[in-house]
Amino acid sequence: MPRAHRQQPGGVVFHVLNRGNERQELFADAGDYDAFLRVMAETLRHHPVALLAYCLMPNHWHLVVRPEADGDLGRFLQRLTVTHVRRWREYRHSVGLGHLYQGAYKSFPVQEDGHFLAVCRYVERNALRAGLVPAGRAQDWRWSSLGQRGRDLPPGAIGVDWPRLTPWPVDAPRHWLQRVNQAESEAELESLRTSLRRGRPLGSTAWTIATAQRLGLGSTLRPRGRPRKAAAPR
Repeated sequence: MPRAHRQQPGGVVFHVLNRGNERQELFADAGDYDAFLRVMAETLRHHPVALLAYCLMPNHWHLVVRPEADGDLGRFLQRLTVTHVRRWREYRHSVGLGHLYQGAYKSFPVQEDGHFLAVCRYVERNALRAGLVPAGRAQDWRWSSLGQRGRDLPPGAIGVDWPRLTPWPVDAPRHWLQRVNQAESEAELESLRTSLRRGRPLGSTAWTIATAQRLGLGSTLRPRGRPRKAAAPR
């Protein structure tokens, strides 16, 4: 269960990640992946947030979501993880045998522009980046929003077993699939990973500063480590 987080505001897009404790495997087979998606679909009916993108990996998962009201994100993630842990333990007859998740989820706010597209690309490309699907075939990973959209199911065909995706707040490029299948630059990856490590808002400079001030995330913008000592006067 995640530790207490600062209450996340509604109306802001967040990238969210959580891992298995000590990188423990969360999903061993198709049944595990499908069970998590069923839990996520159920949770969305109780705590409606906009699900914009996701990718499930063997020992962690990524979500891109937009809560509707203040506090919705925390309530959604608490129910999601608590229900998933209970069912995972019950299935394996291992109730009470330690933590499944590493603890607190990680998250950062995302500006709804090209930065949003960069985050969705990063999330939907995860299985390809990890070598879980053939080169150039990120859409072959069934347990991602890219894979879900790639099945081209008609409206209503998903039913209760799959979470429903929300239309994006920005238009996707025409050749989105090709873009996802192209590798990011090291600079793009480092920018995203820094936001994830530190909880730093990802957007333009002005948006990042304003959002950090509004959400009380000013510390995520400051350099880490001890400040340098001032040079002694000569």
